[in-house]
Amino acid sequence: MGIIAKQSIYNTLSIFFAFFLGGINTLFLYPAFLNETLYGLVAALLAFSNILQPILSFGVQHTLIKFYSSCKSEKEKKSLLVFSIIIPLFFITPISILFIFNYNFISNFLSTENPLIYDYVFIILLISIATSYFEIFYSWLKINMKTITGNFLKEVYPRVLIFLLLILFFFQILNFRSFIYSIIGGYYLRLLIIILLAFKEYKFNFIFNFKDFSKDWIKYSFFIFLSAFAASIIIDIDKSMISKLLALENVAYYAVAVFIAAVIDTPSRAMFQIVNPLVSEAISNNDKNRLEDLLKKSSMSLFLISGLIFLLINTNIGEIYNVVESINKIQGYSIAIPVVLIISISKLYTSTIGCVNNIISNSNFYQYILFFSIFSALSLFFLNIYFIKNIGLVGAAYSTLIIIVFFNLLKILLVLVKLKIQPYSINSIKLFFIITVLYLIFSNLEFDFLSAIYSLIIKSIIIAIIYISICYYLNISKEINIAINSFVKKIRPEKGNQA
Repeated sequence: MGIIAKQSIYNTLSIFFAFFLGGINTLFLYPAFLNETLYGLVAALLAFSNILQPILSFGVQHTLIKFYSSCKSEKEKKSLLVFSIIIPLFFITPISILFIFNYNFISNFLSTENPLIYDYVFIILLISIATSYFEIFYSWLKINMKTITGNFLKEVYPRVLIFLLLILFFFQILNFRSFIYSIIGGYYLRLLIIILLAFKEYKFNFIFNFKDFSKDWIKYSFFIFLSAFAASIIIDIDKSMISKLLALENVAYYAVAVFIAAVIDTPSRAMFQIVNPLVSEAISNNDKNRLEDLLKKSSMSLFLISGLIFLLINTNIGEIYNVVESINKIQGYSIAIPVVLIISISKLYTSTIGCVNNIISNSNFYQYILFFSIFSALSLFFLNIYFIKNIGLVGAAYSTLIIIVFFNLLKILLVLVKLKIQPYSINSIKLFFIITVLYLIFSNLEFDFLSAIYSLIIKSIIIAIIYISICYYLNISKEINIAINSFVKKIRPEKGNQA
C-alpha cells in the first residue's frame, strides 16, 4: 500500500473517531455536566478563537505546503521554514499588545448581552495563538508525508482533552475556572508536541535574512489569509453573533443542533482526502473527461449517502432530542430542532456539488475562491444581524442556508462556464424526489407505542431498507450498486459450501 493511500485511510479513521468522540462530548457530556449557560460560554469563546486564528497565522501554513517542493536549494527550504515561524509574529505581537491595552473595551463589547463572557475574553487570544502555530508546524510534517500523528493531534486530541476535562469537572476535581485554564494548557501541550515532532524532522538554526523571503510567499500568504479568514467567519460567525445578540444558553442549543446536522458532512470529509489528488492529476493532464467523471461520481455518491443520513436524522429528530434530554436530565435543547432541519438541508445541498471546490482550488481560476469567501462572509454577517435580531436562534440557520445555496450555485456556474462541466444528471432529480417523499412520509409517522430509543432504531431500519432498495433498484449510483453487490457476494455462502 502506498504511503498516501495508507495515510488517507488512517486519517479518515481518525476523522470518524474524532466525530464519534465529539458526539459524546456535544450531545451528552457538555449538556449533562455543564449547564447550558456555561456550555454556551465555552462554545462562544472557541468560536471567537477560530475566527481570530487565520489572522494570526497569515496563511503561512498553506504557503509552506505550496512552495516547499519547488524550492531549488536546501537554503531556500530552510528560509521558507523560518518564514513560516517569523511572519506570524508580525501579526501576533501587535494584536496581542492591542488586546492587552484595550482588554476592558474588547471585553465590554463582547459581553454586552452576556456579562459572564467578560472574565474569559483572554482565552480567545491565547487559544488562537496556540492553534495558529499548531497548524504551521503540522504543515512541517505534511511536507514530509508525516501526517498520521499530526492528524490525530488535530482531530482526535482536542476531543479527548475535552472528554477528560468534563469528567474531571463532573467529579469536582476541577471547578469551571480550572476547567477553562486546563483547556488552554491542553492546547499548548498539543503545540509543544507538534513542535518537537517538527524539529525532529527538520534540524536547522534560525539564522536568516529577510531578503531570502520571496515576494511570492508573501503574496500567496496574503491571498490565503483573506480566504481562510473569510472561511472561518462563515463557519463560526453564527455562534459568535448569537453570543453577542442573544442569551448564552442559545449558543449551547445552536451548537448541539449544528453538530447533529454536521453528521451529514462526514462522508464528504473522508471522500475528499481521496478525491483531491485525483482531481489535481486530471487538471494537470488536462483530462476534462476524467474531471467530469470525478465530478459526477462524487456528486452522486455523496448525495446518495448524505441523503440517507439526512433522512435518518430529520425523520427521527424528535426521538433524538428526547433521548438526549432524558439521558442528560435536561430541558430546553429541543428548541433548536428547526435549526437541525435547516442546517441539514444546507449540508445535503453541499453534498450534491461533489468535488466542485476541489476543482476550483486546483485550477487556474482558484482566485475566485477569495471572491466567494469574502462576499459569503460579509453577506452572512449582515444576514445574521437581521435574522437573529428578528427571529432569534433559527435566524442564524436561515442565514447559513441562504449563503450556502447562493454561493454554491455560483461555484457550479463558474465550473460550467470555465470547464463546461457540471455535477448533475437525471438520477440527481430522481434522488431528490426519493429523499423528499420519504422525508414527508416518515417525518409525520410516529411510533407512539414505543419508547423514543426503540422508535428511533426501528424507524431508522425501515427507512434505510426502503431507501437503499429504491436507490439500488433504480440504479441511482453505479458505484454504490457495485459496492452493494460486492458486499452481498462476500457474505453470501458459495453454493459448493452449502450443506
